[in-house]
Amino acid sequence: MAAHGKAAKEEFSPISGQIKLLPCRGNRPLAEKIAKCLDMELSNVSTVAFGDGEIYTQIRQTIRGADIYIIQTTGLTHATDDKTGEQVIHSVNDMVMELLIMVDGARRASAGTINVVIPYFGYARQDRKVVARDPISAKIMANIIEKTGADRVITMDLHSPQIQGFFDIPVDHLQGLGVFVEYYKEKFKGEFSDFAVVSPDVGSASKSRKLANRLGVPLVILEKQRTSHDESQVVSVIGDPKGKKVIIFDDLISTGTSIANAAKAIIEKGATEVYACTVHALLTGNGVSRIEDSPIKELAVLDTVVLPKEKHISKINQLSAAPVFAEAIKRIHNGESVSEMF
Repeated sequence: MAAHGKAAKEEFSPISGQIKLLPCRGNRPLAEKIAKCLDMELSNVSTVAFGDGEIYTQIRQTIRGADIYIIQTTGLTHATDDKTGEQVIHSVNDMVMELLIMVDGARRASAGTINVVIPYFGYARQDRKVVARDPISAKIMANIIEKTGADRVITMDLHSPQIQGFFDIPVDHLQGLGVFVEYYKEKFKGEFSDFAVVSPDVGSASKSRKLANRLGVPLVILEKQRTSHDESQVVSVIGDPKGKKVIIFDDLISTGTSIANAAKAIIEKGATEVYACTVHALLTGNGVSRIEDSPIKELAVLDTVVLPKEKHISKINQLSAAPVFAEAIKRIHNGESVSEMF
């Protein structure tokens, strides 16, 4: 996706004071990369947590009339404390609250438009009722973001695309697929005659098919049975991976159990090598060790969530989604089509 970043630098020259990038603590490294792609500086903001856990944010420069882009991942976040330099962990709920407070601050500071950039949208997996009396938490997220004062949401690879319909404001749903397409074309020098793309479950087949079509390879679909909220097992394989190198594509990896089981199942069906890629690498609990112990040769991930140092193992290769977000911001600001990117 280097071309996107380059194009943004050459074509995007905002009038001073017309656009501002406000970073929250959820993913400061990605915010810095987005700003670099746009040849801009991040705005000066401060966030502190009081002793009782309350969050306080302050925008330390004028934003009156400006188009604001607040960058915040609403997931479990590993960050570096500005004062002590130590690693700290922020909960999903802290990141959600910080985003809402920043939106309210921007609204009260008379920002022209408030655009919320959410690289990873927390609670997206709670998009429907599964059993009686279940909440639909993704809808709650949409309600509070909108009611707090956001004018637009920019996010990437929602676990359930229909969440866009939970909002009554514009939602730009970006895709990380192109980053992986370019990466694999370069990695394997465009030679995919002995490859196949694997969907880890039936529900992900449409997303995996897009990758298969872009690479010009067949699609294999695994059917899995969920044994709990975070555990599942493969029960059947649709297609023939025998003698092929395969790429398993999923939008999100949480505990790593599903993708590790998928890799094992596809090897048992005759695949020769297994690669994997995911947009959102949460890798909670023993997720990293499950990847390490699996047949996966390499896991390519995007930086929509912060990958702490202890999760940087040799099998994991992190790519950046910053050029995609930068290009989207440029197009939105200039009144151009975002859908043409995909």
